[in-house]
Parts: sequence; structure tokens; C-alpha cells
Amino acid sequence: MTIIVKMLLGNFKFAFKSRKAWWYTATSRSRARFARTTLGSFWLGFSNLLSIGTLGIVYGTVFSVEDFRSYFIYLGFGLLIWNTISSSISNSPNLFACNSSNIKNMNLKPIFYTLEEWAFQIQTFIQSFVLVFFVFLFLKITLISNLLTYSWIPLLNLFIFIYWFPVIVCLICVRFTDIAQLVPIVLQLVFLTSPILYRKESLGSLDWITNLNFIYQILDPLRISIISGYINYQHSILILGINIVGLFCTIKLLDFESKRLPFLL
Repeated sequence: MTIIVKMLLGNFKFAFKSRKAWWYTATSRSRARFARTTLGSFWLGFSNLLSIGTLGIVYGTVFSVEDFRSYFIYLGFGLLIWNTISSSISNSPNLFACNSSNIKNMNLKPIFYTLEEWAFQIQTFIQSFVLVFFVFLFLKITLISNLLTYSWIPLLNLFIFIYWFPVIVCLICVRFTDIAQLVPIVLQLVFLTSPILYRKESLGSLDWITNLNFIYQILDPLRISIISGYINYQHSILILGINIVGLFCTIKLLDFESKRLPFLL
């Protein structure tokens, strides 16, 4: 038990000491993505707004939505959160493969690359969220008070989840490369069965599916807290506890696999 605690503390200490390095490399990736564009990271928010507008009109018509204003907000935040979760998971299978040369030739803990990817996903989320949130304020001004008052725990759950779960997927895919081919398929199925484009009530008797969908359990509380200013503290704290356990188990597994990574890549 003492060895595990020391290992966890050592990894957290390393993450804290190297925070400027992995945050900087993630920022460099974000800047390089739009290096020669005029609008820069504005394109992230703009592309999301374009998707929200198009899908809102199409699916709002298909589902005979009466209140398009509320539906656009519901759909918009759902897509924003989903895109972050989906991107972090879909990029995870190749995380160590893309850094294989550095892992083999540099004396740097593999956790550094997971933190860099995590920081990159958080930065992408914030850049997308800010513009979309600002536009939605014109539709519903109470969003800002809801976000500042009720969304802290659900937002924390999102940020913790997009670290530990993709790392678990990454470690599995390193050992079993065929799993990487299943990741986009599973994500697509999860998206289609999650009330993101439609409301939960539309599932009817199949709404029990959402209770088994852990990704939706991360997404929905954050969306609800921003839109309606409601948070189920008991549920959110339970999810936070699961996230913390998942985080500790992931760091332990990553530390255990670190010595084998150069031989698996």
C-alpha cells in the first residue's frame, strides 16, 4: 500500500513540476493548427456554431420542435461537450504511437504525453466553448449565472474523465491493436444512442439506455447545469468519486506499463 501511495504521489509531483512544459507544448499545438489563418482559434467556435445551426434546423424540423431557441441551446451545449469527449477518446489509441520516438529515446515519463494531450483537449474545449457561449447569451442571459454557480462539479467531472478514460483506452490499444479499429465504431454508436440531437423523452421506454451510458452521465449534468441552473449534487458527487477512482487506477496502470511501452511500440 505504501509503495502505491509513493508511486501516485511521485506521478502527481512530476505532473505539477512539469506543468509549464506540457501546457506549453499543448499550446504550441493549438497555435500551429491555425498558424497561417487570419481568424486563428476563432474557427473552432465558428465551425461549432455552423454545425449547431445546420443540425438544429434539420433535426428541429424532423422532431417537430416547437421552441427552436431552447432546442438550439440544448443541442449546442450537447455537441460541444460531446465533441470534446469524442475527440479525446478517438485520439487516444495513437497517442503513444505518435510519440514512440521520444518514448524510446528520451528519459521522459510517458505520463508527460498524456498530460500534453489532456491540456490540448481542454484548450480546444475552452476555445470552442467561449464563442458559442457568448452567442447563446443573446438567447438566454441566465446562462452565465448558471455556469458560474452550478456547473463547477460537472465541469470538473468532464475534465477528469477526458484524462483517465482516454489513457485507459490508449493502454489497451497499445497491447491489443485491433481495439483501435473498434473505438470510432463504438463512439458512433454511443453518439446515436445518446440524447444529444434529441431529448431523452424521445427514447420512450428505452430511456434506461442512458443510465448505462457513462459518457452521457458526464455530458448531461453539465449541460443541464448550464441551461437550467440545476444540479443533482448526490449524482454529481457519485460521478466525481468514480472519476477519482478511475484516475488513480489509470495512473497506477500507466506507471506499471511505462517500462514496457518502448517494447510495445
